[in-house]
Amino acid sequence: MNNSKILATSSYLPPNILKNSDLEKFVDTTDAWIKERTGIESRHIIGADESSASMAIAAAKKLFATSEYSPEDIDMILVSTCTPAKLMPANACFVQAELGCRQIPSFDINAACSGFLYALSLADQYIKTAVCKKILVIGSDAMTQVIDWEDRSTCVLFGDGAGAVLLGQSEEAGVISTNLGADGSYTSLLQSKGSLLAAAVAPVVEMQGKEVFKKAVKTLADMVKNILDQQNLSHTDISWLVPHQANKRIIEATSKALTLPMEKVILTIATHANTSSASVPLALDTAIKSGKIKRGDLLLLEAFGAGLTWGCSLVKY
Repeated sequence: MNNSKILATSSYLPPNILKNSDLEKFVDTTDAWIKERTGIESRHIIGADESSASMAIAAAKKLFATSEYSPEDIDMILVSTCTPAKLMPANACFVQAELGCRQIPSFDINAACSGFLYALSLADQYIKTAVCKKILVIGSDAMTQVIDWEDRSTCVLFGDGAGAVLLGQSEEAGVISTNLGADGSYTSLLQSKGSLLAAAVAPVVEMQGKEVFKKAVKTLADMVKNILDQQNLSHTDISWLVPHQANKRIIEATSKALTLPMEKVILTIATHANTSSASVPLALDTAIKSGKIKRGDLLLLEAFGAGLTWGCSLVKY
């Protein structure tokens, strides 16, 4: 069986930045409260002429512009999003057209904040079974387009962005193992109110924050311990934890449960906020570009989101 390895990464963040102090002007909240409860200081906000598709395209073009690879090299495009530019066609098809790719399979996946890990796992299977040699995997979400700016419990949490990874066939170890899960009985804890099909009722995020927090902390801790046990590894073997950037307190609780020091955790939530399925690839690219993550490092990627869905992946970078 072949191995799949991360060959290149990139990301895109909209230039418009909304600080907590800006939110204070029209939302009943404070900069101090947001920082204390979430760890967020600012977030990037999508422009009027942008969409989750355009952000995915920007991240993809940047990846090929800054690496040795080209769009002709890829055999598939997977885009994870819960905020597609259109109900149809898929964002991945817009990416394919803009890149000028061959007529390769291109489709979207929606597993909310866990979506990137679902997409990464799927790409890994296509490569390990020799169906594809190189797959472009993108997480892109425009969460600020589906929040109620009068709901202070949710509007302070989200931002927009896209992250891309080129996964390729390799003789070296790359994606070692991925565990995914879901429990649809908890859909009411985190969901969109309204429908894309009902023009009169725009979809907006509604969340039972305390319940999601409790479920996320326990599920993430159990999931991460399980994948380490499966691979006969301990927390000391992990070079970096790259978590979904939903809430700093959730990340700290997961780190504590793993007895993993926060110095080994990649944090971008302060300036990215929660970008849903873009969160993990954005954090990954940021850490790689900053020089924190280096080739040979053992990474643990994890996420938790609406569905409820969750996933974690052990990756040797």
